Amino acid sequence: MSNTKNNNNQPLKERGHLLTEQVNPNSQNLDQMNSLELVDLFNTEDQQTLAAIAQSRTQLAETIDRTAQALSRGGRLFYVGAGTSGRLAVLDAAECPPTFCTPPELVQGIIAGGAGALVRSSENLEDRFEDGAEAIAHRHITDLDVVIGITAGGTTPYVHGAVQAARQRGATTALIACVPAEQVSIEADIDIRLLVGPEILAGSTRLKAGTATKMALNIISTGVMVKLGKVYGNRMVDVAVTNTKLHDRALRMLQDLTDLNREDAGYLLERSGRKVKLALLMHWTGVDQEAGEHLLAEHHGNLRLAVEKVQDEK
Repeated sequence: MSNTKNNNNQPLKERGHLLTEQVNPNSQNLDQMNSLELVDLFNTEDQQTLAAIAQSRTQLAETIDRTAQALSRGGRLFYVGAGTSGRLAVLDAAECPPTFCTPPELVQGIIAGGAGALVRSSENLEDRFEDGAEAIAHRHITDLDVVIGITAGGTTPYVHGAVQAARQRGATTALIACVPAEQVSIEADIDIRLLVGPEILAGSTRLKAGTATKMALNIISTGVMVKLGKVYGNRMVDVAVTNTKLHDRALRMLQDLTDLNREDAGYLLERSGRKVKLALLMHWTGVDQEAGEHLLAEHHGNLRLAVEKVQDEK
């Protein structure tokens, strides 16, 4: 008998019925395909990831709205997963500071086994329901926070332990799984099902399930940051200018959004302390750096609202 448990912490006797564990009839001769046939098969099967995202659009939108509300009130976003799901969780969280200039504690990824599990297998640790609950307690999660559990097969005890503990603490919870509700029930505020069908390599959820999960996390984190005013139009105006590539991107943004040449855009960027959002506010409204920082703080970092405030007062 497997040690795997469901979200009620009870053993699951059989996992073969799960959609993520079933055999894909389109790839039964996988080992006999040539390379071009392999590529074509992957391309065809991966179309299901787009359909899965489309079918979950309402739940994803609700997750964005509720997360943005929570973070605007001082909360944090946590992703929790094991194995591939945990690695995707950590990856998406790690991308937020350089992309949106967020503090590292705002969006955090929790993986069973900790940092070491990012580079070596630790899938045996996913069976510890109590470790998931402990991870929530260790981070002092409260009713201000959002916890999103990620488990392709829907059964990972570590993830269910974390989500259950988060619910008990009053946090907003969501759970992403790639199996239908009739196969595995989920106790969370938002139930996100990414139904991509059986994998080309049976049970290897790093494939379609992993791709759909990455897409969902991209949508959630980017959508939340848009709602929080980290974006102006479709520009990353809160980008952290930390290397040559990002410095060039910052200058191009300033040139595109203003009438400045590259040299003047560089001067403006330096006057703003290398903050694109602040530089734009200074240029468009004529305020100095200190006044601009106060304006942005007053409007919770929303550049559009800060600009409108100055324009309304003129």
